[in-house]
Amino acid sequence: MSADPVSGRLVLAATPLGDAGDASARLLTALATADVVAAEDTRRLRSLAAALGVTVSGRVLSHYDAVEAARLPGLLDDVRAGRTVLVVTDAGMPAVSDPGYRLVAAAAAEGLPVTCLPGPSAVTTALVLSGLPCERFCFEGFAPRRAGERRRWLTTLLTEPRAIVFFESPHRLAETLADAVDVLGPERGAAVCRELTKTYEEVLRGPLSELAEWAAEGPVRGEITVVLAGAAPSAAPPVESLVGAVEERVADGERLKDAVAVVAQAAGVPKRDLYEAALAARS
Repeated sequence: MSADPVSGRLVLAATPLGDAGDASARLLTALATADVVAAEDTRRLRSLAAALGVTVSGRVLSHYDAVEAARLPGLLDDVRAGRTVLVVTDAGMPAVSDPGYRLVAAAAAEGLPVTCLPGPSAVTTALVLSGLPCERFCFEGFAPRRAGERRRWLTTLLTEPRAIVFFESPHRLAETLADAVDVLGPERGAAVCRELTKTYEEVLRGPLSELAEWAAEGPVRGEITVVLAGAAPSAAPPVESLVGAVEERVADGERLKDAVAVVAQAAGVPKRDLYEAALAARS
């Protein structure tokens, strides 16, 4: 492509999750014609291009988390100079728990052209395979790594009425599902989606208690996406059942009143009642 100040643009493109056959015709054209390709992993980009029978003619550079901020000025310069900059990640859509957001925000702030080539996404693929109601959903990115943070995060989902999608490392899945059983209850519906679109694709559906038992047997391998059913409309839980969540937050350094406020809001109970229950449990 010739450099033209009018035609420069930033293009985000979804790449196959595992099956190269899911690549769109527009992705093939973009890979073959873009002036610059910013790839999360340049080796995986080359492998994908080979699988698709495409020759990447543009300049290829790495664009992973650790270098995303450093690459931003140069990529914006390319767009300003009239070049087409194509952003791809290892699998799925850029900026969805992958590099891309900062670049889009910076380009949009300058009024530079930004477009997207839609395609595969682990989020929506897992949702439709989960068998759970998903007319409305929220995406939570990766679950927190530390146990205390993870349990606090799960507490905020106690009364979330929408389906919940998040990513998890296979090495932490058992711990996360065990925490979810404790915080959300053993009967909350869920699905664990593993290796979506790949040879060993597997989707396990059932109550959290069953999925936690399966994960505990291990080992679990592959890319993992978890879907949780939204909370069913019900009466607020007894405040006494929430004292443990409050104490966990206090143990991690929060003031009692702050911990009570967060847990009470998530569970839909009066702050005063929960505060009094927490004090009573300490006496």
